[in-house]
Amino acid sequence: MQDKIAIIGLGYVGLPLAHAFAKKYEVVGFDINQNRIDELNAGYDRTLELSDAQLVEVKDAIRFSSTLEDIAVCNIYIVTVPTPIDESNRPDLTPLIRSSQMIGEVLKKDDIVIYESTVYPGVTEEVCVPELEKVSGLTFNTDFFAGYSPERINPGDKEHTVTKIRKVTAGSTPKIAKRVDALYASIIEAGTHLASSIKVAEASKVIENTQRDVNIALINELALIFDTMGIDTNEVIEAAATKWNFIKLTPGLVGGHCIGVDPYYLTYKAEELGYKPNLILGARQINNGMGKYIAEQTIKEMIKEDKRIKSAHILVLGVTFKEDCPDMRNTKVVDIIEELKSYGCSVDVYDPWVDPNEPKQHYRHGIINNPFEAEKKYDAIVLAVAHRAFKKLSRSAYEKISRDVPVLIDVKGIVENPTWRL
Repeated sequence: MQDKIAIIGLGYVGLPLAHAFAKKYEVVGFDINQNRIDELNAGYDRTLELSDAQLVEVKDAIRFSSTLEDIAVCNIYIVTVPTPIDESNRPDLTPLIRSSQMIGEVLKKDDIVIYESTVYPGVTEEVCVPELEKVSGLTFNTDFFAGYSPERINPGDKEHTVTKIRKVTAGSTPKIAKRVDALYASIIEAGTHLASSIKVAEASKVIENTQRDVNIALINELALIFDTMGIDTNEVIEAAATKWNFIKLTPGLVGGHCIGVDPYYLTYKAEELGYKPNLILGARQINNGMGKYIAEQTIKEMIKEDKRIKSAHILVLGVTFKEDCPDMRNTKVVDIIEELKSYGCSVDVYDPWVDPNEPKQHYRHGIINNPFEAEKKYDAIVLAVAHRAFKKLSRSAYEKISRDVPVLIDVKGIVENPTWRL
């Protein structure tokens, strides 16, 4: 009998994965958000990870549902729910626990539950599996089995799509590990890497983004130092990059659901075991402070031009966490906005990638219409996200909507001769 696959969670990770599996397997795409299900059934993906044509392509192979009974026919359950952090930067495993409890209600003998959500080592077997056992009444590694294959989705990237990124896999027994690996190998063109255990696979994922976070923090700290010295950081990086083994990175905001979140899963577990991960936590502190720093530099540049700060009109261009993508999860542009408002400034935000109907869970204020088609003038403009639409604009376009002397704050290096750039 061919495997029937249930994908639990249809966000940036789950939907592309469901699409890939649907080309070879019968798939049920499950999400508790009925609005999301309705949109997908109507052929619309608000994350823009799949085009209308791609949804039509698998229309008959994927059944989108929010009804638990619809996944009861499946024997493979792949969990792709979020793993956020709370206000104290502690892991919030609620989505994983609730998903596990839900699957437990329909779990059958010989079923396999595979987790893709980013976690600290041990969560699959020590947190999720007990929930499956408790609800189902089945015994782990006797009646049902588990696997782990960390997601490697890059939102907005149309080149490195799910099937073109090598996949790490693992299973709860040697036999199941090979089966999980074979399952993913059947759809992943880039191949798979079978890890020796679920904990190794869990750890491999969490350090992918922790490494990037620490590297970016180094560049951000260098940018703070060089800015104090009056040296252009980007020129320094270009010079240093002439050495063959220099890792070329640029300073910036670190947001999103991965790099700005995953390190806290690792540090939480490390501290629970009595180890203080100073380097990782220090990197997090640096990266979390960049929004405030950019806002402060904006105010300083306005003062240099004798512009009034209180009630000044400032335009922030871009509010998503990365370019050419509607994803606003953990966007650090909000830190810039809130800091500017703390000075008494009036801030408008424009982002052509943000759906005006998007629930305001990531940014509680509104998004204005295209300011380049209006007559309003701004005392300062902050280019926060390098959307293609902004890159195409000339400096004169920014000058046209500026009041008196333009103050152009360039966070991403996309405008010619900015007033200040990170």
